[in-house]
Formats: sequence, structure tokens, C-alpha cells
Amino acid sequence: MLDRQPTLETERLVLRPLTEADREALFAIASDPMVWEQHPIHDRWRREVFDPFFDEGLASGGALTVVRRGDEERDEQIIGSTRYDRYDPEDGGSVEIGWTYLARSHWGKGTNPEMKRAMLSHAFEHVAEVRFRVGDTNYRSRNALEAIGAVRTEHYDLDRYQGRRVVHLTYAIGREDFATGPLASEAGGSS
Repeated sequence: MLDRQPTLETERLVLRPLTEADREALFAIASDPMVWEQHPIHDRWRREVFDPFFDEGLASGGALTVVRRGDEERDEQIIGSTRYDRYDPEDGGSVEIGWTYLARSHWGKGTNPEMKRAMLSHAFEHVAEVRFRVGDTNYRSRNALEAIGAVRTEHYDLDRYQGRRVVHLTYAIGREDFATGPLASEAGGSS
């Protein structure tokens, strides 16, 4: 059985279970409109949109807070959030990783691959495949997924937000592909 709220540690990060106490620090990050500019729910920077999203994460049983390690515990800083969801134990098992956002100060600095490496390593101890759902116009996230070895599948979902059609594409990576893919050289880092 996959623990969807583990504590995962890497050289620079600690991913730990999301708590109510993280709300304000995560809203401070999420309140930056640029974080959501390519996301289908592009106004998640607004308090009235963020709070239900945060509440859903708490209720999911799979949300994690991303903390940048410091030299001292007091130097640690919350820099984002991510989630394991839609766990299915059938046919070797699968889980979805998503709902991820990071402070812009950590974009392009290797934080996302480091975080995904730890999450994938943990997931592949229990499942054969990890899936990612991403908005079709969220090119930043699509490029990030392709950079870690995820491949677009033929599956997609249609939703509506504010009267507009929203298309979510599905990307996937299997255990074997992860073991030989771009993140393989430093796989591990979970505890």
C-alpha cells in the first residue's frame, strides 16, 4: 500500500504532509498571479479560489508541503506544495502526482526535478506507473514533465471552468522508464 503522505528528504528539500498551519505561507506563494498564468485555473492566486484548493489538498490525504532545507531549522522555508492522488492498486498499481506549485524564486533552479525524483522513487516502491494531468496550454508544466521523462498518453479529460472548456492531458512514466530515464542517475532520496 502506497503511503501518499510520506516525509521525503533530498539534499535541499523536505517534502512533508500538508497541515492547516501551512495555509498562509502557501497562500503567500500562490498569490503570485504568474504562478498560475498558464494553468487552466488561472485565478488561483485569488484568496476565494485558493482556499477551496487548499482545503481539497488537506482532505485528499496525499498533499505535501515542499520545504527548502536551511542550515538551522529556523532557516527552513516553505516554497510550494504537491500531491499524490488517484491511487489505484490494480494492474501493478498507479498513482497521480500533481497539484504542484513552487515559488517563482525556485523556478529553473533544479527544484522541480529534485522534488519529482524523490516522489517518483517513493511511488515506484509500490506502483508500476505514475501519471500526471496537466492543462493543454500549460506549456511550462508540460515541458517540465517531458524533461523528467514523462510521456504524453492518448488520454485526456474535458472539464469546464468559468464557462470555458478546459482540456487536461495525461502524461505517464513507468517504473522501468524512470530507472533508465533522466532522473535515474540520482534516484532515491526518500525516507
